[in-house]
Amino acid sequence: MTKNLRLTLAMVLVVILAMIGLITINRNRADTPRAAADAGQPVDPAVLVRADSHRLSTAADGKVTLVEFLDFECEACGAVYPAIEEIRDTYGDRITFVVRYFPIPSHPNAELAARAAQAAANQDRFPQMYATLFENQESWGHQRTPQTERFVEYARTIGLDVDRFQRDLDDPATAERVARDRADGETAGVQGTPTFFLNGRQLTEIRTQADMIAAIDAALAG
Repeated sequence: MTKNLRLTLAMVLVVILAMIGLITINRNRADTPRAAADAGQPVDPAVLVRADSHRLSTAADGKVTLVEFLDFECEACGAVYPAIEEIRDTYGDRITFVVRYFPIPSHPNAELAARAAQAAANQDRFPQMYATLFENQESWGHQRTPQTERFVEYARTIGLDVDRFQRDLDDPATAERVARDRADGETAGVQGTPTFFLNGRQLTEIRTQADMIAAIDAALAG
């Protein structure tokens, strides 16, 4: 796929996000407690980024940090994923990009998918599972039955020790790790997915890839 085609696809999907994302987010909000923080207000950095948080890129100067609270089963998260990948390609290690789990209870396999990502992270394969889950979301998302076997196959495909993956998937410590991310999200005021924070402030007016780029550029220039 050419870069221009990827960019076009990303823009199309972000337009879709602009149209359907708010519907999805508003629906998801009914499943979460009232936010502890007001949107737009700075959030304690220690809540947004923990020592064990998953960083897909790290800026040496630490000037700009973009945090996404996501649900791997959320359609809006899946729709925005290609645009985020374009942004990551564009900025590389000029920004720190952090992924936090925020599975929505009404999504039947969201928590299991987060545990699959964490089990992969235990073998240093979080980026690979992150990408695999989003790129195959239509295959496993919104299935009423647990998608364990499919996730085990993904683990095999990305080269994990499958026996260890299965043990970690069922380990209570893995579920606790996912729950800690979600608890931090609630503390930070997350009410739906995807929710982004740029340098500690929730991005409440982002509707397109261009909006996100403008916000990041302003932060880099500030």
